[in-house]
Amino acid sequence: MGQWMEVSMFLNTLTPKFYVALTGTSSLISGLILIFEWWYFRKYGTSFIEQVSVSHLRPLLGGVDSSAPTNTTTSNGEADSSRQSVSECKVWRNPLNLFRGAEYNRYTWVTGREPLTYYDMNLSAQDHQTFFTCDTDHLRPADAIMQKAWRERNPQARISAAHEALELEDCATAFILLAEEESTTIMEAERLFKQALKAGESCYRRSHQLQHHSSQYEAQHRRDTNVLVYIKRRLAMCSRKLGRTREAAKMMRDLMKEFPLLSMFNIHENLLESLLELQNYADVQAVLAKYDDISLPKSATICYTAALLKARAVSDKFSPEAASRRGLSTAEMNAVEAIHRAVEFNPHVPKYLLEMKSLILPPEHILKRGDSEAIAYAFFHLQHWKRVEGALNLLHCTWEGTFRMIPYPLEKGHLFYPYPICTETADRELLPTVFHEVSVYPKKELPFFILFTAGLCSFTAMLALLTHQFPELMGVFAKAFLSTLFAPLNFIMEKVESLLPSSLWHQLTRI
Repeated sequence: MGQWMEVSMFLNTLTPKFYVALTGTSSLISGLILIFEWWYFRKYGTSFIEQVSVSHLRPLLGGVDSSAPTNTTTSNGEADSSRQSVSECKVWRNPLNLFRGAEYNRYTWVTGREPLTYYDMNLSAQDHQTFFTCDTDHLRPADAIMQKAWRERNPQARISAAHEALELEDCATAFILLAEEESTTIMEAERLFKQALKAGESCYRRSHQLQHHSSQYEAQHRRDTNVLVYIKRRLAMCSRKLGRTREAAKMMRDLMKEFPLLSMFNIHENLLESLLELQNYADVQAVLAKYDDISLPKSATICYTAALLKARAVSDKFSPEAASRRGLSTAEMNAVEAIHRAVEFNPHVPKYLLEMKSLILPPEHILKRGDSEAIAYAFFHLQHWKRVEGALNLLHCTWEGTFRMIPYPLEKGHLFYPYPICTETADRELLPTVFHEVSVYPKKELPFFILFTAGLCSFTAMLALLTHQFPELMGVFAKAFLSTLFAPLNFIMEKVESLLPSSLWHQLTRI
């Protein structure tokens, strides 16, 4: 009882100044939190408090992530893989990556800029060691030298090691390295790849006969298979770059038939680009029918190529004014839905296709649904969109509507799993931020009612504090503000008084 009496006495001794100061301090802290939240939203596209509560507090309380895919048509394995891809943001080898010596280095010579980041080249070095080396390399001297060459960071050291390996024997991986990094033209690279093909086929035939003898021979055969597929794929890309597009398409088809299980190379994307160049849209549709999956598309190339084919059927006669008057036809609705589907998968592509943002050379690795994938797609496919009359106009008129359908793309997905939050971080590692501004669209915006409520609370608390500290001055301001606010009302009252009889006016004022 005595403690309650002491608390009561303490509260009674507090002056109004304390309460005003307490309100002002609380409002100041709330304002600082609001400013930090706004900055965090602008930079990372999500709420810091929300992210902490979802990532750390919800698991402690035993909650379930509501943003997990709920598509009933997907199997459990696909749902698990989609959640894994969201959390890890896996980086993929760019199917259409350029040649370092003939293309990337040429850009460096002209502009003095490095088109590839260290992180991107480091990933390529890891890929080369995975695909082009195995545990039995020490049995062949040339392969042992190349195993060290792929680990070298200095380009000249790698090239010197490749020449050293070729002095011992015709080594397929040595020819690959020289074709990729030393050749200054595509024709020179093609010549070296043809030499690599002869050496690679010889090694492949030998290891194919011995692959079942032991695990070492099996690993060697797997390495020789990767080398052979890589060489044939790069030869097809050389043909495509040199204008022999039909030959390139045939080589890619043959390669896909010969090695159907090596889907990790995504050769079908090279084939799609070549078929679009040939304007062979029927074959493009056939390839899409095999590789497109509505629940989880493989890439932006699949989504946007499907959208291009749908747009091609209506784009030449499409008019936004006419469509708003009569409504969309079935074909136009299909095209718009295909564009929305593509934009939801990768929202960065339209700005490059519509030339609202400058293109740069694509990196050697891409992040699905990221800015790096958008650059790689637009770099090779912009010409195909320009070739279809009205396709870019239809894209321009419809692509932004996707984000009116999806209020918060970072958290929810209409057709696909939620947009990964980690894309911006990975793209900054893959893309040269020195001369390229990484696209971080889409971003959530702070809800207006939060800003309004927080601002109103801070404003009223500050008024209370100022009134307590400067009562006379604030009284003058308040009187002036109220007189200004009620001036129109006083003017109306005077007009009404002048028009009505005095007896009636007195009765109304009494009421």
